[in-house]
Amino acid sequence: MHPVLVYTASRIGLFAVTSLVLWLLGLTNPLALIIASFVISGIASYVLLSKQRDAMSERLSARIDRPKPQDD
Repeated sequence: MHPVLVYTASRIGLFAVTSLVLWLLGLTNPLALIIASFVISGIASYVLLSKQRDAMSERLSARIDRPKPQDD
């Protein structure tokens, strides 16, 4: 599967799980819930998704560094 899609889906899933857990713990203010979920899932993704982030970075870097065809 495409590494960018895997990483993006993992980040969205981690955000959703974090939001659900915080909501179950009693955080009901929508703005506070979104902000807290964003911060916590961002920190967690830095630790938990390092392999996916590296694969995505490698894929994007290879695509950017690839020479473009010359149009005459």
